Amino acid sequence: MARAVRFYRHGGPDVLRIETIDVPPPATGEVQIRVKALGLNRAEALLRTGTYIERATFPSGLGLEAAGIVEAVGDDVTSFVPGDIVSIVPPLSMVRWPAYAELATFPAELIVKHPPELGFKKAAAVWMQYLTAYGALVDIARLGRGDIVAITAASSSVGIAAIQIANRVGATAVALTRTSAKLGALRDAGAAHVVASDEDDIRARLEAIAGSNGVRVVFDAVGGPVFEPLTAAMSPGGILIEYGGLSPEPTPFPLFNVLTKSLVLRGYLVHEIIRDPARLAQAKAFILDGLSDRTLQPVIARTFRFEDIVEAHRFLESNDQFGKIVVTIC
Repeated sequence: MARAVRFYRHGGPDVLRIETIDVPPPATGEVQIRVKALGLNRAEALLRTGTYIERATFPSGLGLEAAGIVEAVGDDVTSFVPGDIVSIVPPLSMVRWPAYAELATFPAELIVKHPPELGFKKAAAVWMQYLTAYGALVDIARLGRGDIVAITAASSSVGIAAIQIANRVGATAVALTRTSAKLGALRDAGAAHVVASDEDDIRARLEAIAGSNGVRVVFDAVGGPVFEPLTAAMSPGGILIEYGGLSPEPTPFPLFNVLTKSLVLRGYLVHEIIRDPARLAQAKAFILDGLSDRTLQPVIARTFRFEDIVEAHRFLESNDQFGKIVVTIC
């Protein structure tokens, strides 16, 4: 028996319940971990409200990131033994493999032995954001030295990860955030420039920063009207990678900018990296190297207790955080 978070209908944070349930042993090819910390993601709030790409089957669990200690392994698992300290790569289905529990089971190929000095809280705040940012910037856009990348929603965990990855590969990170309130924090996080989208002329600021070469890569989680000024400031042949849809407004297709500059506008989900073993192996190596040399350092916005999961989800929806929300389990 173990405690787990479940919900029986879609809705706000209050639909989440902590229940004691039977936990079956891991099946062939699976690893069961005793969870010590959880990383919270917007995807979990979307599943809870019924607006995620995956549909809940009630009663449903949820959760994509965890760190803990291996409790048991299924048949054919030889890479891990009970007692190993591990974290998990987000599974393709959090309904099938939910993380919000004292005992959680995942496919062995998604289990990672993270650097011991990282600690459980930071280990639970690694894989979703760094895999998302790596897949877009390095795997797809081939971001490198001399490139300029514009990063929207820059104070999110993915945004901060993107800033760190840009710096690691020698690119110039331009962080976009709604107001100047987080300007100092974003600069401290490594952004070379910060643009306040509600206060600045986005196109003019980006053109002033990038010069005649323009912004080659845009990493966007917002959509909506910002597409016009973003694409207007891009370089010929540039690529805009869309991985979210935070704006409630319609997203225009910037036809003139796309035609005249031969731009690439590409939708992206981190699942395409996770489901490809070769690409995932490269991503894990890059991220683990970055964690080891400290060019990649998870930023934790706030920590909650497992018993306060409802309050943690309220904070998740507030958009006030800078970095990752973490929940600890004693």
